[in-house]
Amino acid sequence: MPNVVDQFLYQFEEDVAKFYGAPYAVATDCCTHAIELSLRLTNYDNITVPTHTYIGVPFTLTKLNKSWTWDHQRWSGYYYLGNTNIIDAAVYWKPNGYVPGTLMCLSFQFKKHLNTIRGGMILTDNFESYQRLQCMSYDGRRRDAPWAEQNISEIGYHYYMTPETAQLGLDRLPAAIKTSDQARSWSYQDYPYLPDMQVFQS
Repeated sequence: MPNVVDQFLYQFEEDVAKFYGAPYAVATDCCTHAIELSLRLTNYDNITVPTHTYIGVPFTLTKLNKSWTWDHQRWSGYYYLGNTNIIDAAVYWKPNGYVPGTLMCLSFQFKKHLNTIRGGMILTDNFESYQRLQCMSYDGRRRDAPWAEQNISEIGYHYYMTPETAQLGLDRLPAAIKTSDQARSWSYQDYPYLPDMQVFQS
C-alpha cells in the first residue's frame, strides 16, 4: 500500500488518466524524461523527429544513441515519434484524448494548461508497461516498500515526480478541467526550425 505522501502521486496519476480516458498513467519529473523512459522501454530505432519541436526531443535521441532523422510533418496538438508508438503530447490538453495502444507523454511545465511548474506523465493502456515504467521512473524500485527491502531487477532512473508537485497538480486540476475549452492549441508553428541550429550542423 502507498504511504500517505505517495497517495498524492497515485491520486494525481489516476485523475489525469481519467481525464484523458487512459487506463494507466505514470508521473515523471518532466515530459522529456517521460519520452526518454518510453524510448528505453520500447527500444525503437530509425526514428523520425519533426523539424519543429522542443529541442530536448532530438537531444534525447542522441543521448540514447538512437538512429534518427528529421521529419517535415506539420503537426497540430501532438505528434508521433516516427516509426514508434510514442506520442509527444506535451502541449495537448483534451478530454478523452488518449490514443489507444500508445505511450502518450504529457508536460505540466509552467506554460502548459495544467501547470505544476515542472512535471510530466506517460499514459498507457498496457499494464505491464505501466508497471515497468513506474519502476523505471523511480530508481528501479517499487513504491510499495522501502527500496532496501526489494530485490531490484531492472535499471531505473531518478525521474519521479515529487509528492509536492503531485499535490500542486491535484490542487490545479479542477480548474484546468473546467477551462479545457480555453486550452491553447499548439502546433509545429510554435517552434523554430531545428535543423538550422548550429548544434545540428555537424
